[in-house]
Amino acid sequence: MGDDAAGTPLSGRDGAGELEVASRRLDEARRYLGYDRLLARRDTLQDEASRPDLWENPERGRSVTSELGRVTDDIATIDALAAQLADGQILLGLLEDEPDPALAAELADLLDSVGRRLDELDLRSLFTGAYDDHDAIVELHAGAGGTDAQDWCEMLLRMYARWAERRGFEVEVDEVTEGQEAGLMSATFIVKGRFAYGLLTAERGVHRLVRISPFDAQHRRQTSFASLDVTPLVDDSDDVVSVEDKELRIDTYRSSGAGGQHVNKTDSAVRLTHLPTGIVVSCQNERSQHQNKARAMQILVSKLAAVRDAERRAAMEQLSGPKVDVAWGNQARNYVLAPYQLVKDLRTELETGNVDAVLDGDIGAFIEAELRRRRAEAS
Repeated sequence: MGDDAAGTPLSGRDGAGELEVASRRLDEARRYLGYDRLLARRDTLQDEASRPDLWENPERGRSVTSELGRVTDDIATIDALAAQLADGQILLGLLEDEPDPALAAELADLLDSVGRRLDELDLRSLFTGAYDDHDAIVELHAGAGGTDAQDWCEMLLRMYARWAERRGFEVEVDEVTEGQEAGLMSATFIVKGRFAYGLLTAERGVHRLVRISPFDAQHRRQTSFASLDVTPLVDDSDDVVSVEDKELRIDTYRSSGAGGQHVNKTDSAVRLTHLPTGIVVSCQNERSQHQNKARAMQILVSKLAAVRDAERRAAMEQLSGPKVDVAWGNQARNYVLAPYQLVKDLRTELETGNVDAVLDGDIGAFIEAELRRRRAEAS
């Protein structure tokens, strides 16, 4: 169901036809969510969760209860939609016996609600990766464009934070490197929420901004670039790689930027360098050096897991994405503020003139379009 159907009187709509379409879509959702498999998995997990010794291994306990919650939610979503459609059939039968404006309005509202919920479920069919339902580690880096690019990097951080807020996700900023005059050279943050990684893979790439520079005394137009990369956040219950102490170089330094009373007072920030791969991870947002080291270690292991899985596929681009220059000719999306206003994704050709809304986090349509493009390309 699309938004254009909302508010249309049932007399102008085919209630029976819409119920039939919704029933077919629900059957498709059962297939791609693996409804029968979910039911069997729920029984297994409930048995495990009821074991008195489950929490003797806290990692296993968290894993079982988390998965049980996800499986239960998926089953409940399908069951609730089936119940709504059953109610719709009853309303339709009553209307066929005796037309009633109140019942017609109730059926129209039900059809609109079911349509929206099925649209949300359709996105699930786009997630096929092993880590798509994980939290996401996101890295932003300013590219060509000097101070404007660094300001653009900070604008993107706000855009993704607002997008996450709209979806009910949590954002944790773990490290920022401030620009020389304004903005940020780079930022690392974690988006916590189911399918955060799967969704944000659609944002990987170079983002190009065109505007009148606020840092140019002559008010000339400036083109700036920033890049986004994303890695799934793995936890202790995942099958992750091991890291030996001899493989690490650990540096501590004084935190900079906003971050609480401990910032700029103690050498609490931690930088880990994985010597075999050269991967560097920094964290400065936690309250102590120990906490920063633990968070940096989790991010490092997540990155190494991504590399390992990419190597298993014999192509680094599968998880980490291709490394491209953060400059001309490589952008995934353009954001033009002057001389006209337009945001255009160069991969999907989707565009909008409401730049302010996009910069305020309204990027869901762009994400969905890119995920659908990838599925079509892979099929």
